[in-house]
Amino acid sequence: MTIESLPGSSGYLDAAPTRRKISYFSNFYVLGLTLAAGIGGLLFGYDTVASWFSLNVTCYLTPLKNLIAGVISGALLYIRDDFKVVNENYFLQETIVSMALVGAIIGAAAGGWLNDAYGRKKATLLADVVFAIGSIVMAAAPDPYVLIIGRLLVGLGIGVASVTAPVYIAEASPSEIRGGLVSTNVLMITGGQFLSYLVNLAFTEVPGTWRWMLGVSGVPAVIQFFVMLFLPESPRWLYLKHDKSKAIAVLAKIYDPYRLEEEIDQLAAAAEEELQSKNAVRYRDVFRSKEIRLAFLAGAGLQAFQQFTGINTVMYYSPTIVQMAGFQSNRLALLLSLIVAGMNAIGTIVGIFLIDRCGRRQLALTSLVGVIISLGILSGAFFLQSSFDSGLCNGLCNSGFGWFAVLGLALYIAFFSPGMGPVPWTVNSEIYPESYRGMCGGMSATVNWVSNLIVAELFLSVAAAVGTATTFLILGGVAVLAFLFVLAFVPETKGLSFEQVDKLWKERAWGSENGREGLLEGRHDGV
Repeated sequence: MTIESLPGSSGYLDAAPTRRKISYFSNFYVLGLTLAAGIGGLLFGYDTVASWFSLNVTCYLTPLKNLIAGVISGALLYIRDDFKVVNENYFLQETIVSMALVGAIIGAAAGGWLNDAYGRKKATLLADVVFAIGSIVMAAAPDPYVLIIGRLLVGLGIGVASVTAPVYIAEASPSEIRGGLVSTNVLMITGGQFLSYLVNLAFTEVPGTWRWMLGVSGVPAVIQFFVMLFLPESPRWLYLKHDKSKAIAVLAKIYDPYRLEEEIDQLAAAAEEELQSKNAVRYRDVFRSKEIRLAFLAGAGLQAFQQFTGINTVMYYSPTIVQMAGFQSNRLALLLSLIVAGMNAIGTIVGIFLIDRCGRRQLALTSLVGVIISLGILSGAFFLQSSFDSGLCNGLCNSGFGWFAVLGLALYIAFFSPGMGPVPWTVNSEIYPESYRGMCGGMSATVNWVSNLIVAELFLSVAAAVGTATTFLILGGVAVLAFLFVLAFVPETKGLSFEQVDKLWKERAWGSENGREGLLEGRHDGV
């Protein structure tokens, strides 16, 4: 997993035989920064599974509640037992769960500004404090209305963390392995999802069940807070905020002396360019500058398509797919939920290995091809089920369509998790200039959360109106659009320094006499 490091991120200098190789484990300092920042992804993953499953299963599909009551949706089921008003009011149930998504949207929108104004480290510390307070409020809530406030606070923390962690990791990573290190944050998200199943399953028989389920989520936030106190600010943010001595001290722990000089030269050029502009960056500037507009279109589009290609809906339907295969055991349904979450995490590890080898664009395209095929299989399986239920096919039909659906589920996770899982977050951490990175990262993360909320609110209504088979077919059509979008608007950024990526967008916006070939000469493709 090593990549031969050429002199400087830009690759414009001649190769030096004394250069050391860069791998994911060649610098434990960088790896430590990555894992510490990635705890924010753990919070992200733990809570979002709760929101999706609780909202959809308990509020709309009451017949299925016993099937998965022991997993993450259990929290809301126990809340309904404790608070009679919640049990009698579906709107209140929806509000309790979806308030975290509302908070995440607000947190992501504000997180970009916080990152640029106060730094990545302070934004992370603030997110941890808000999340921990929200967890305590939820665990101690005397009524559902205080619980809603706690959910809002937790969502705010998640929203800020979803912006900050990828940017912090990207700015502390050598360009050769930046994609894999940023994808580690996505691994933490999927790990948080898997952990949520285990934690909630463990607390199903404990007094105060739901309070433990929701309150224990604050523990990683507290751990990250104290760890981050001893970690540095992003070196790129420090340098461009004119704290050059601290920035160089951090960079010296990341790069060898020869590479360090090259990185400082690039930062100096970026700082000089920002100084010449002199104007404070505003949100409307994102749409006034052609190159920034193109970058934001690519980043925000990837975030939207990540949600609209149906990852949450496929994860949600996993217990139903088990039933279709002829297995009615509740324990088996719970086991499948764990297996699916585990497959998602394993697929993300594969993505970490591939993203700096195959590249972001190629990985996304391959992922989407698999997603399209698997959604077609799922649509066909549910169509066969509906045909069997309506008597349009004979008994032989029922013998295989369940396993057909299981195949579609397995293929979907296998293709989505290495590509469309990590690629949108990785691309958004590296495609914006320094002065826009926090702001545009926050805006694109907001698009992700808004898309998440739209899918959560509309999926079951659409499924009820047109049928599950047609709904998966629609998601497949969206995946086709996503494939065409990546082809048209998302460039390859594998191995490019931040300064090279800036040049790439300027060439796309305004053209260049040398074209893109000159830029690609500096890319690190050696494996």
